[in-house]
Amino acid sequence: MKPTNLSPIRVGLLGIGTVGSGTYNVLQRNQEEIRRRAGRGIEITMVADLDVARAKAAVGAGVQVVDDARKVVTSPDVDIVIELIGGYGIAKQLVLEAIEAGKHVVTANKALLAVHGTEIFAAAHRKGVMVAFEAAVAGGIPIIKALREGLTANSIQWIAGIINGTTNFILSEMRDKGLDFDVVLKEAQRLGYAEADPTFDIEGVDAGHKVTLMSAIAFGIPVQFDKAYVEGITGLAAQDIRYAEQLGYRIKLLGITKRAANGIELRVHPSLVPAKRLIANVEGAMNAVVVQGDAVGTTLYYGKGAGSEPTASAVIADLVDIARLHTADPEHRVPHLAFQPDAMSDLPVVPMSEVVTSYYLRLKVADEAGVLAKVTGILASAGISIDAVLQREADEVGGEGSTHTDLIILTHECQEAKMTGALAQMQALPTVLAPITRIRKEELA
Repeated sequence: MKPTNLSPIRVGLLGIGTVGSGTYNVLQRNQEEIRRRAGRGIEITMVADLDVARAKAAVGAGVQVVDDARKVVTSPDVDIVIELIGGYGIAKQLVLEAIEAGKHVVTANKALLAVHGTEIFAAAHRKGVMVAFEAAVAGGIPIIKALREGLTANSIQWIAGIINGTTNFILSEMRDKGLDFDVVLKEAQRLGYAEADPTFDIEGVDAGHKVTLMSAIAFGIPVQFDKAYVEGITGLAAQDIRYAEQLGYRIKLLGITKRAANGIELRVHPSLVPAKRLIANVEGAMNAVVVQGDAVGTTLYYGKGAGSEPTASAVIADLVDIARLHTADPEHRVPHLAFQPDAMSDLPVVPMSEVVTSYYLRLKVADEAGVLAKVTGILASAGISIDAVLQREADEVGGEGSTHTDLIILTHECQEAKMTGALAQMQALPTVLAPITRIRKEELA
């Protein structure tokens, strides 16, 4: 075996919170194995954190700790910068400054890349440096590498992923315990699964950022989060989860991107998924991504989507890639978004109104004759065919002597705009007593 006498590659870390400390610890613990794989050592030599005392306690004596991130970005003794600050603000400036200084960047910042990725990747291409972001999507699951490299022979047909652990934990608890969303959210916050301000998670924004990145890599389109349709789980009720179960489905918050006749679909929303699908049985805070390729068929990637060491696993995999390719001709590296920068597609993102899918509808209606006929008549006149109807008896919904009932309808596929129009007509019926619940249904066949 040829001995390696390359000096260790030097890493500067911006932020030493949960993921940063996990990265330092895993690098220390597995340093010999990592060196054997990378062909040279990888050492964190500099850390920036506003809490200098905490940072010093988290790292060894040989690591320089500073409170100014720019000292890391401009240091001539740093080859790779790991950005773990998060957000769109200072993180963007620091990443662009690191690139301008000729440094490679590893980031877990899905929000930054989903919104500003086009600018950042273009800057990195000009400077001949790498921006690696495996940790930005699905934590420890190597889904970015699978899409960029492992599935490169395939024409990707679609991707559907449970890519936010907080919402999956909440939906699992709602299903297991029959509790409503608000109750389970408080429990998730108490257990540390949900942030004090959980908006990005529960409104689907975090999943939107991640599916935007996967879509760009799968289809060779620019990152364009602003075109994504994003809907969270705040409107889901315990009875919808229960009714879905009775019909053979589970409700999951899915990030979906799909090749369609008129462009690329890019959407996040709650979805009914058949209970027999593997992804429907992903519970708790776990993540899973299903990829459909023309050659490989269906592949499933499952694991921890967050946490200190699972995410560190992805960060270090990126460090090893950069260490291996550090001296390689930039033109012969795997492109940031899998496709050569001058070969990106201008396929449009399909507006949600043009997306074709099937639906679950729940209507609270007056318990009287003719209601079902009016509702099905509106659907028929819109050209929407019905797959199944479930009517819950009045005593089951409202108790003895109740004057209303729940009407559950599953439809076949139709265009979203048609469904929106039909819902407006149904909502206007005097016998429809509450806002209609609409949840999309994905067979993932």
